[in-house]
Amino acid sequence: MNVPTSILAFALAVAAASQQADRLEEARNRQDRRYLEQTVRDRQSAAGRSPGDATAQYRLAEAQSYLAEVTLELKDKDAAKNAAEEGIRAAESAVRLQPKVAEYYRILGTLCGQVIPAHVLLGLKYGSCARSAIDRAIELDPKSSRAYLSRGIGNYYLPSGLGGGVELAVQDFEKALQLDPQSADTHLWLGIALRKLHRNPEARKEIAKSIELNPSRIWAREQLEKTPEQ
Repeated sequence: MNVPTSILAFALAVAAASQQADRLEEARNRQDRRYLEQTVRDRQSAAGRSPGDATAQYRLAEAQSYLAEVTLELKDKDAAKNAAEEGIRAAESAVRLQPKVAEYYRILGTLCGQVIPAHVLLGLKYGSCARSAIDRAIELDPKSSRAYLSRGIGNYYLPSGLGGGVELAVQDFEKALQLDPQSADTHLWLGIALRKLHRNPEARKEIAKSIELNPSRIWAREQLEKTPEQ
């Protein structure tokens, strides 16, 4: 049976996008900053050639988010802030072009949240952006584990006086795990939040589970090493 060309092309595009996302995650796991910076440059060129293509804008925002995450892990806060703010502009373009896609709001909210740990004084400016974008993502897709994870990370970094807090973060991470119990990232962040609450044995259990699910994540191993047993 012959497969229609349009269906085959779509399937190949989906497969290519999945492979690219996997490579980004692998680079994040290894803290491969150079690869992520090159990916950002490649996607900036693609987005610049197609300013009306929401997917191209989203892919640029996605790469910037991974770069912001890794540079923050490497304690280069200025680079993390710059990557996140540049990604915000791309994510805003994606949302403007296709305002009904939950994932576009999720990446926008994630990027707004990533500015805060890189530059705490910008919490007031970006905290509301993070919350409103993620809330919109959840409204559009209530079963998105990644959206609850992103909101939890935002709440973790956002001071309680600005509407965040670690307790709220734990609630979001627990909801994310209800939706996707095998999410290594969520187990990791739940462990980090529990450690902040001095619930160290529970924290180590969650971080160890994250490493079991994703053994190549350097930052997860670092977090386990710095978590007391009691």
